[in-house]
Parts: sequence; C-alpha cells; structure tokens
Amino acid sequence: MEEFRFGRLDGQPAKIRNVPIAVTPEGFWCCPSQAILQKSMKNQNQHARPKGGASPSVSKASSVQRTPTISLEKRTHSTPTRSRTNSDEQVLPPADDAIPDQPKVSPVPDKRHNKQHKISVGFGQLHTSDLKVMLYGREGVAVKMIVHKNILAENSTFFADKLSRQSPVSCIEVSDCEDVEIFVETVGLMYCKDVKQRLIKQAVARVLRILKVAESLGFPTCIMSCLNYLEAVPWVGDEEENVLSSIRQLHCENYGVSPLLKRVASDLTNPPSDTLAHIIELVLKSSDDRGRREMKSLVLKLLKENNIWTNGSSDSCVVTFYSSCRNCLESLSNLFRQASEPEFSEQSSDSKEVIFRQITLEADNLLWLAEILADRNAADELTSIWASQGELAKLHCRIPVMHRHLISCVTARLFVAVGKGEALPSKETRQLLLDVWLQPLMDDYNWLQHGCRWFDRKVIEEGIGQTILTLPLEDQQSILLTWLGRFLKVGDSCPNLQRAFEVWWRRTFVRPYTDQQASSSSQSRWS
Repeated sequence: MEEFRFGRLDGQPAKIRNVPIAVTPEGFWCCPSQAILQKSMKNQNQHARPKGGASPSVSKASSVQRTPTISLEKRTHSTPTRSRTNSDEQVLPPADDAIPDQPKVSPVPDKRHNKQHKISVGFGQLHTSDLKVMLYGREGVAVKMIVHKNILAENSTFFADKLSRQSPVSCIEVSDCEDVEIFVETVGLMYCKDVKQRLIKQAVARVLRILKVAESLGFPTCIMSCLNYLEAVPWVGDEEENVLSSIRQLHCENYGVSPLLKRVASDLTNPPSDTLAHIIELVLKSSDDRGRREMKSLVLKLLKENNIWTNGSSDSCVVTFYSSCRNCLESLSNLFRQASEPEFSEQSSDSKEVIFRQITLEADNLLWLAEILADRNAADELTSIWASQGELAKLHCRIPVMHRHLISCVTARLFVAVGKGEALPSKETRQLLLDVWLQPLMDDYNWLQHGCRWFDRKVIEEGIGQTILTLPLEDQQSILLTWLGRFLKVGDSCPNLQRAFEVWWRRTFVRPYTDQQASSSSQSRWS
C-alpha cells in the first residue's frame, strides 16, 4: 500500500489549515453545503482583512482559494476500517502556490470575481494530475478540481467527449451546475474501486442526487451502483415515490431498473380482486378476537384511504364483497333457526355458547362489510337484500339481546347510509327496510346505547329520521305516529326522532296553509 505524503511539491513543509471541504465517514471528499461554505468564506475574509479596514490588493495567487492538506492522523481516526484499503484513492491537493506551471483559468468578469467563493479539491496522486475542472454553481460558488484525464475519460462519457474535441486540454469549465456538492462527490467516486461500498449508510435522498449527476455525466458504474443500493435498501415514508420518480426519469433503459420496479409492481397474472377476495376470506374466518378486530380496522382504513376500484376493477370488487355478504346472511339465518328451536333450550350451556358466539361473529362480519360498501357508495343492493330478511327479523326477538345487538347495528348503518345519501335504494326498498327492521332496532336501542362504546346516537337518529322523510307524507305520518306512541312510553330507550317529527309537522300543518296563501297571492296579481 502506498503511503500518504502530504506536503508541497517544492519540498517545503505543508501548512495545516481549516478548509471548507468535508470528509465523509466513507473517506472521500465532498463539497460542503452552501450555508457552510458562505460562513467559512466570511470567517476567512474577516481574518484576512487588515486592521485599518483597507481591502488588500487581489493577487494572482489568490484568485483561487488555496486548499491545505489534512493530516493522516485525522483521516485515520475518522475512518479506521477503510483507511487501509482506500488510502491510495483520493488525496487533497497541496496549496495552489506549490503547484508549478498551473494552467490558466479562463478569466471571468470582475463582478463575478468579486462575489465568487472559490475552493479547490483534488483526487488521486496529485503529482500526476493533468487536468483541471472549473465548476461554477449557484450564488457564486466555484470549485477547482484537480483530476486526471484518463480517470475521467474512462468513467464518464461527458468528460470523454470534452477531452476528444481538442488536444491538449488543460482545463474544462462546467457552468450553471445545479448541485455542486454532489458533482464533486460523484467525480470523486470515479477514483473508487468499489462505488457501491461508498454508498453504504448514505441517505436515500443523497443517493438519488448522486444518481442524477451520474447520469448527466454518463457514469455507468456509478449509476449501476446507485440502482443496486436503492434496490437493496428499505424505503421509508416519501422515499418510495422519490425513488420511483427518479428511476423513471432515467434516459437510458439499459441499466436494469426492473428489480426496483418489481418492489412496487407484480408480474403475477392474478388480478387484484382475487387477492382481495382471499384477504377478505381470511379476515372473516379468523377466530382470534384481537386479530380479527385489528385487521378489520386496518383493511377498512386502507380501503378508505385508497380507492382500489379503478381501471375497470370496480365490478369484480363489488362481486367479492356481496358474495361474502350472502354467505354471512345464509349462516346467520341458519344459526337463528337453530337458536329458535324448542329443543335448543335443553342443550348444555357450552353448546348454546358456541351458537351464540357464531351469531356474534357473523353479525360482526356483516356489519364490517356493510361499512365497506356504504363507504364506497355501493350499498344499494345490500339495503335491498337486508330489507327482504323478514324471517330473520321475526326470529330476532328470540335471541338474547347481548348476542343479537350487532344485527341492529347493521340496520342502523344502513339507515345512516340512506340518510346521508351513501345508498340510493328505491322507495319500496326504503319502505320495506323501515317496516321490517325499525321495530327490532327500537327493541335493542337501550342496549346499544349502554353496551356499544362506538354507538353514535345522534348520527343514527339523524339517519333514521332522514330515511323516514324520504317516503310519501302518508307513510311518514304512519311511522312517526307509531314512534311517538313508543317514545311517550319508554323515552330515551328508543330513538329520539323529534327533528324528523318537526319536519313532518310543518309539511302536514304549515305547508298547506303557506301554499294556499302563495297561490291566492299569485292569482290576485294576475287578475
């Protein structure tokens, strides 16, 4: 392994100074951020300013900021595990005044010269360098890179093209560089034997910046290393969208980005609806209370956040949910019949508990499916199916309320869907829904208020009232007068439909008089 030797080429000892060049933990040099660079430039200008306040004359030697060396002891301490293998790859340059026969940098206007912050950085063996790259960034940042033609030409099509245009080339200028820091770092990676190893522990956002610069330079080794890194590293939060956006902007398709895309896109021929049906089936058949509860909550949240019914898959998804609904209804009907038979009372407590638990599970499953369909404005058919369950409604009173109350929750959810306009069933369906299921819901209302923590009385009462008000006025009157008689007996043990009652009252007693007055006024104006 070749030793580091820091010093001036003329044999004089090198001066050790601070310089606004950062050494990353991976061991290669990178340009600092703009804020750090400006702060460092300000401090250096203050130290260099004479006490009298007069500005010193600008000499030729100071037109480019000098970059001192950094001692081997400091670098060895910062990267103890890699200094041995990578020590011959990159070295900071000595001070500019120690380099004989420097190539002249193209002159720049005085205005830019006064505002520029210039630094210098070198790579590889400096005494063999034969090229300078002047990099001009935003806000007056200028970086001089001391590099080697053969390294840049071998790794970069951009530099190879620049060098092939004329010979000899001693200096290349890159103007309006968008990301000076990453440009310098990417050039430094051309001197690395294992670029991928240098990217380890780098942030995904930084690797994406390196990828962008590497593509602009035509640096295929770096591009492949960045892609391999991005394929292996986890993506957190918004990183997924940033990664996909970056790789889709690559102009060349020969880099093999398919492994990255496979992380978010599958080549399987099974449509998403088949996978969804399998997930629904697993959740509905789960026997663990906590697992079922948590997964139902998770799947419901994901369905609400992301509308998966797109690109023609809506019909197949609806079929999947309605197939599960019919299975639950068929199972509930059978269980209710078993629990309503005379000999059921003679069975053991354990046998009864098994039936009641199955009733609870199936009713909970149906409530979950009703929530999904209502949230997706696809509960019209379910409302019609539920309204036709006259047998189930008759058997409802034969089951203890603690085991049947979830059935009433399904009814309440459908009333809310109709009242909010999430479902638009026909007038006959709405009438039948109220005739069949309103009374069972009233029977369980007291239990629902005290036995269900999530039960929202105001929302449900609003849904019932709005459903009633969608019927013809005569049907509204029939249902609300029946409700009034029950409410006067049990009070809060049944739904409070006073708001619907007020609307019906105005429609019945106030509106005819108002309409008559309006009609008379209109006729008098035309007469």
